[in-house]
Amino acid sequence: MVIEQIYTGCLAQGTYYIESNGEVAIIDPLREVQDYIDKAEKNNAKIKYIFETHFHADFVSGHVTLAEKTGAKIVFGPTAKTNFDALIAEDNQVFNVGNITIKVLHTPGHTMESTCYLLKDEKGKDHALFSGDTLFLGDVGRPDLAQKGDLTQEDLAGFLFDSLRTKIMPLADDVIVYPAHGAGSACGKNLSKETVGTIGNQKETNYALRANMTKEEFIKEVTDGLLPPPAYFPLNVKLNKEGYQDVVDVIKQSTKPLSPKEFELLANETEAVILDVRHQSEFIKGFIPQSIFIGLGGTFAPWVGALIKDIKQPILLVTPEGKEEHTITRLSRVGFDNVLGYLEGSFEAWKSSGKEIDTLESVSAQTLEEKINEDALVFDVRKPGEFTSEHIEIATSTPLDFLNDHITEFPKSNDFYVHCAGGYRSVIAASILKARGFHNVIDVAGGYGAIKKTGIKRTEAVCPSTLK
Repeated sequence: MVIEQIYTGCLAQGTYYIESNGEVAIIDPLREVQDYIDKAEKNNAKIKYIFETHFHADFVSGHVTLAEKTGAKIVFGPTAKTNFDALIAEDNQVFNVGNITIKVLHTPGHTMESTCYLLKDEKGKDHALFSGDTLFLGDVGRPDLAQKGDLTQEDLAGFLFDSLRTKIMPLADDVIVYPAHGAGSACGKNLSKETVGTIGNQKETNYALRANMTKEEFIKEVTDGLLPPPAYFPLNVKLNKEGYQDVVDVIKQSTKPLSPKEFELLANETEAVILDVRHQSEFIKGFIPQSIFIGLGGTFAPWVGALIKDIKQPILLVTPEGKEEHTITRLSRVGFDNVLGYLEGSFEAWKSSGKEIDTLESVSAQTLEEKINEDALVFDVRKPGEFTSEHIEIATSTPLDFLNDHITEFPKSNDFYVHCAGGYRSVIAASILKARGFHNVIDVAGGYGAIKKTGIKRTEAVCPSTLK
């Protein structure tokens, strides 16, 4: 028996390759599926099942394409409804994969079709739980994404409480837990950086699995502090329910080199967003006016989904040379398939052509310390919890996730400073503000990490949970 976790850091997502005696099961595959096919062929094995833990909101799964290419059967849990051929399993149904079995555990709560898969080894012993978004390490799935009609997040949280206590907590402590996500995912609140755990460890450390917890306490704690989900989530759910174009075709049609003249013409003729994915240190030195920075070096795809929002939005790319296809692939993982092309020769080609460029003012934390006073305007674009934990005394919280809600708070004339934790998100924010006419924005390089090394007055560090 082989179990391989294939973890994608940008999405904080885990896919699972399971092989036994020549047969393979894939759980929650990424949209680009060729690696799974190649791995199975190399091992002289056949992909038999594609198990989906639920309709994912934060990425486009590869189930449809993988089934078309291999003939494998797509399996969803009870109540799931799809526009393509799939096996809708019954609770406790068992599937044979080589010498092992995989048992369906219907665990509604995160969504109504949410399902965990319990793997039993060759001897029939419970070995591992593929817990999807039902159970994370240190947390559980948010219950607010599948509200419909009269069904509230409190109702879903109640279902999740029952699922955890009737299906998961009775499992033996040594059963391995393989979740769908780790830290960085927007599918939970406080996910661990670890990506593999055990049932026993989670009973000891996960707040949602406390033995003496009442359902009312669980509902309150699980729903408390939930931030609004990113706007692209329901659009990804729709693709995962209805199907989508093969990512190979998406990459082929999107990887179009454009000269500076062609690039500019397309930008003027369409309503395309110019997305610059170079490193922030390169972007601030020079960029195409009106372009938005979201660098490949950070959690790129989720930020694109959160800030651009509409997966059908036309996009023109400025990438590091050689990273064009890589960028298009990462965009496709969250359903952004409408890339019109990329700037051939990257930004240097634009600059060499003599076309207009823009720059972003960026200062060190030490410079901020020299210039800051009680009248200075400082905006913190970290998440609310980060701001609550510790911040510059005079700073205003304007989280990047909800920057549009704070636009009226930024001054049009006086200079103002923006910072995040390390310098990535603040450049994203500054690029958006610049594109909207705020040419008086100044980025603070190094973010709060650098600010902490100065004498700038800050609030005392606290744990946000103690303020509830």
